[in-house]
Amino acid sequence: MSQRTATGVDRPFFEQTVSVIVPVYNTERYLDQALESLERQTHQALEILCVNDGSTDGSAAIMRAHAEADSRIRVIDKANGGYGAACNRGIEEARGEWIAILEPDDWIEPGMYADMLAFATTFGGLARPVDIIKTPYWVIERADTPQQEKAPCAYRGRVRPRSQPFAVRDAPHLLGHHPSIWSAIYRRGFLLERGIRFHEIPGSGWADNPFLVETLCQTEGILYLDRAYYCYREETPEKTVELAERSPLLPFERWNDMVDVLERLGVTDRSVWDMQTYRGFLYMSGIIETTGIEGHPEIRDAIRNMFSRMDPELVFANRRVSPACKRLFAAYRGIASPRISELDHIRDLVEQTSYAIWNRGLARSLRMVATYVMRYRARSGRK
Repeated sequence: MSQRTATGVDRPFFEQTVSVIVPVYNTERYLDQALESLERQTHQALEILCVNDGSTDGSAAIMRAHAEADSRIRVIDKANGGYGAACNRGIEEARGEWIAILEPDDWIEPGMYADMLAFATTFGGLARPVDIIKTPYWVIERADTPQQEKAPCAYRGRVRPRSQPFAVRDAPHLLGHHPSIWSAIYRRGFLLERGIRFHEIPGSGWADNPFLVETLCQTEGILYLDRAYYCYREETPEKTVELAERSPLLPFERWNDMVDVLERLGVTDRSVWDMQTYRGFLYMSGIIETTGIEGHPEIRDAIRNMFSRMDPELVFANRRVSPACKRLFAAYRGIASPRISELDHIRDLVEQTSYAIWNRGLARSLRMVATYVMRYRARSGRK
């Protein structure tokens, strides 16, 4: 049976090829686990593109060993250019109907691609093809320690469009959390037709940030399956602090890239801009917690520039932006602050906590609340 009306191709879903891009740079410790998880996929029609981005450790040998054992795996060697350049090379080389990304320090559960494509086939008779199939993901906390735990991400159960397929304005939660571009598959024709590529930034560079809005904001054809398969190995707190201290302007640069994309696409929907506004404060808060502002004029300038691109009405109306952050915004913009309701923010915190208890359980949620209070005090004390 042809599934063209759902996926834009003439072959049944079980014959459609998923081209999985694995951008690799010095990840020998985890690479076997990542590739083995692809080899165990119940969907057999895979093209696995291991893009060796100039690795200097044993990653290349691991990739070649897997390629010798599985003809679906192809190793592509290139000079080091960063995550975005490696993913772009994969897109150029891909020949499958779908594009997926697996980061080499993560892994996926066996039924991921089969279940996503099977889900798409339940939407027959559509006027246009599906462009993106999206899922939540698992957060692997305290990875590779005796305390390792698997927790659902922060948007599981929250993506509730009125109908499917949908546009992101009908499910803005997809824009308000970790970009998680790898817990989706993308119709290759959609990426090619729209000219969607990654920003080529040295290193990892958070190139997933602008790719998130490039993809989700250019289609009315998103499907969402509320089941997690992708296992994301969460960064340790130490690595997060190290990145913030080494590259404190990186979050601001990527936030600006995202705004550039939204402006270029002519996005006007308030729900999309609400999420982008909140993301800016989230990124700023992470840097303030780590480095502070005093003695860092470059951070002050980055904050001032970011605030200049925000709509004051959206900032002051956003319940998720804390009162302290709203006052900071008003001070930097040199505008009179309207009456800021602490109660609205408290109500939002209660709602977020209730969701967290449902999603992650009481013990994890209490730890999250304690962490938030500690960070809120840090932000308030260092503004």
